[in-house]
Amino acid sequence: MKSYMAKPETVERKWYVVDAEGMVLGRLAAQVAMILRGKNKPTFTPNVDTGDYVIIVNCDKVKLTGKKAEQKFYRYHTGYVGGLKEVRYDKLMETKPEFAVRKAVKGMLPKNSIGRKMISKLFVYSGPEHKHEAQKPEALKLK
Repeated sequence: MKSYMAKPETVERKWYVVDAEGMVLGRLAAQVAMILRGKNKPTFTPNVDTGDYVIIVNCDKVKLTGKKAEQKFYRYHTGYVGGLKEVRYDKLMETKPEFAVRKAVKGMLPKNSIGRKMISKLFVYSGPEHKHEAQKPEALKLK
């Protein structure tokens, strides 16, 4: 019996809308990354991007559990000497909630060229509106 191997030109992609209101950031990111990767489909193939498109709305209403809001930091370096910058997650969620959700999902995808293609199928919005009505996305209720 042969194993099924998906081909990139035969992959059928759907569009999903996920409402992130009241969800925990890490659990949301893990489930969205699974959909972007295509692991929820029976045609999953590790070396082919078989995932679907995901639109996340209301990402400004996502929760962080425990003391992560005060103790977790987003760190980046400017490239200059002594240029390490830190931003606490409560400030980051106030100013750029789309960036925080996108960064959480990106961290759960493969770190290669397929992972870069997968993250391009993610669209994150802080409000309840999005501009992808023409694709007729399905509402997806995550656990």
